[in-house]
Amino acid sequence: MENEYRYTASGLDNVILVGLKKVKDDHGEECVTIPNINKLHEAIAMNILKRNGGMTGAELKFLRTLMGMTQAELGKIVNREAQTIGRWERSEFEDDPNAEAIIRLVAAERLSLNLDAPIQDVTGWCHQTAENPAIRIDASDPDNYRPLAA
Repeated sequence: MENEYRYTASGLDNVILVGLKKVKDDHGEECVTIPNINKLHEAIAMNILKRNGGMTGAELKFLRTLMGMTQAELGKIVNREAQTIGRWERSEFEDDPNAEAIIRLVAAERLSLNLDAPIQDVTGWCHQTAENPAIRIDASDPDNYRPLAA
């Protein structure tokens, strides 16, 4: 669609920015600039954390990186080896839904994001699905990036 931009610099191939203003460079070519990248990454993280359905390996890696953690550090929190975290991130194996729930809660705490949901809801969201839904972010106001409903 027009006025949509697929944001792959996040390491995710399913992030779509809606309403991002395009500008012209010195040669008259249309391009995009993405201001306030930290806010954008928080909005992407919030979408991943609150989605009803398991996260992909790439989304797990995005969250771990955003939290500034190594695979070993995250593995220690969920009682898994760093190699297991790496396999989950590469989608070689499905992650454990219980570990994913803990990862979501830890990510929300470390990134200061309010899930506004009881723990039993968070654990219920952690089930694997065959689909990899788009993460659609309203980018019309870079001071207030927000996830859009699917």
